[in-house]
Amino acid sequence: MASSQHLSLAGGAQGFNWLPVFVAEEHGIFAKHGLVIEYKKMGTVDKATTAVVEGEADLAITPPEGAVSNFVNGGELRVIASNSNRLPMSLVAQPSVKTIKDLKGKKVGTSSLTEGTAIYTQMLLSKEGLRYPGDYEFELAGIHTKRWEALQAGEIDCAPQPAPWNFLAEREGYNLIGEINDVIPEIVFAAVIGRKSWLDGNRDVVGRFLKALFEAYAITNDPSRDDITLPIFQRITTKDDTELASRGLQYMRDMGMWPGDLSLPQAAMNATVDLMIRANLLDEAARSSAAGVFERSFLQGAVGWLKYV
Repeated sequence: MASSQHLSLAGGAQGFNWLPVFVAEEHGIFAKHGLVIEYKKMGTVDKATTAVVEGEADLAITPPEGAVSNFVNGGELRVIASNSNRLPMSLVAQPSVKTIKDLKGKKVGTSSLTEGTAIYTQMLLSKEGLRYPGDYEFELAGIHTKRWEALQAGEIDCAPQPAPWNFLAEREGYNLIGEINDVIPEIVFAAVIGRKSWLDGNRDVVGRFLKALFEAYAITNDPSRDDITLPIFQRITTKDDTELASRGLQYMRDMGMWPGDLSLPQAAMNATVDLMIRANLLDEAARSSAAGVFERSFLQGAVGWLKYV
């Protein structure tokens, strides 16, 4: 076994998209590759990105928008691999709302009025001819647990909800009237980011980390290994409900949530940049240069190792 190396890894909430990481940790895969991971749960994705910028963490698994902004402004942040390339999210509506068209004049709960869930929802509703502003209004309802509370209290008429909480709502009599994946089939939901100077100086550690993830992703994407993955997924989602956790895990796996080769498809990167421009997080003039944030050499080196396993 290679000598042990320490690596600090930051994240915001470290939720369901971290499933392969926890598989690697709890199944001894990081240890097999000589890695001791120090987990830094920062609370928000912005803080996870900042932790890498300021050297508090070596790497982070977090949405890539912060790294893209840093890169186009001349910063050191780079994306070296994908964590997940899908948005596992349904539009959940009150029992009286049967279709997207029924949302005319209704109130939609989101976590932001200008980014993320607000943009996803606008894209989904516009496919059915509903326009914003005018046909419906947004209510700032908070993260998915707060949106669920707002739905139950009747304060909002619908909200985008991730799995397995979408299935929890359906079981309680609410309607699933649309899938975000239908309008955004690929996006870099979260990525592995690091500082270029640290990455270049620690290629062996980065290579070990990516190789361990390859093994963990293979387990995560294999339904026959649910004896390993389901208990972990249940613990980080619906800890008291195995049925919901199982349904949520299958839903994410079937839509291709976790790319086995950790790759960032061009379509996923393009969608990420498009949404940043829509949210005024990135200037249109920076569109062509934004893709340069992806430093491919680390992943290419690890993929080369994979061919000989």
